[in-house]
Amino acid sequence: MTTPLFESTIRSLPLLARGKVRDIYAIDDEKLLIVTSDRLSAFDVILPDPIPRKGQVLTAMANFWFEKLGHVVPNQLTGIAPEDVVAADERDQVTGRALVVKRLAPLPIEAVVRGYVIGSGWKDYQATGAICGIELPAGLKQAAKLPEPIFTPASKADVGDHDENISFAQAQERTQTVLADQLTGTGKQGAQLADEARRAAIQLYTEAADYAATRGIIIADTKFEFGIDATGTLHLIDEALTPDSSRFWPADQYQEGISPPSFDKQYVRDHLETLDWDKRAPGPRLPAEVIERTSAKYVEAYERLTGKTLP
Repeated sequence: MTTPLFESTIRSLPLLARGKVRDIYAIDDEKLLIVTSDRLSAFDVILPDPIPRKGQVLTAMANFWFEKLGHVVPNQLTGIAPEDVVAADERDQVTGRALVVKRLAPLPIEAVVRGYVIGSGWKDYQATGAICGIELPAGLKQAAKLPEPIFTPASKADVGDHDENISFAQAQERTQTVLADQLTGTGKQGAQLADEARRAAIQLYTEAADYAATRGIIIADTKFEFGIDATGTLHLIDEALTPDSSRFWPADQYQEGISPPSFDKQYVRDHLETLDWDKRAPGPRLPAEVIERTSAKYVEAYERLTGKTLP
């Protein structure tokens, strides 16, 4: 199995930040290098054991969707090879797992789209009959398909904190407050920008879900992140429709009333739920079997969706 990369060590560029999965480096005032590690977070805690090939899967799958859905909204890609912006002895850290992207101002929300009632949405629905203030039909079962996809934004949490579901009005307010300076002179307001993100997210999800269905996969829900350039133009950033940001279910094993098996990190979450762990850092070590099966699930998700073999 490929030696996993828990943390990149690019010294030829300034390190700006390490997220749950990605390491971000500055190239210049207009571009960033984003290295996708093999780190895995669960319950917002970074686990000590990396998942081999995970970073390659996330990068390859995001590139697949960026190309397939590029007509919906501009994205962060520059077309520059990551090997061209680092030192020669650092190229093995970026090949197949890094992107050179535009520097954009991120919206302060997670743009979540749900096509099925599951996860935190299921908990909200059980308690209130609604998700993020959107009233839903009564009597839905767990994992039920919604009449149409819904946009249910969440706050963006720091590493180690939990995202929280918020209303669309709160999303508009947060966007205006955080991006007020960047929006000056663009002719746009936060409310308009949040609405653009909502419309783009629903179209991205709908087209992706329709395609995935032809490959025997249900995309139950997903989250997108968006940013703006100096003109206020919305761009799709971060990752898109990967097993880290989405719930992928095998269509032939789906049924209402249960949480279906999935190609994402739910397998790890299920293992962690059996442990005596308070879901706070530091996270527990993972058994070799869990690591290997999780890696295999990520690779299978990519290969089933794209019809390609992971290099």
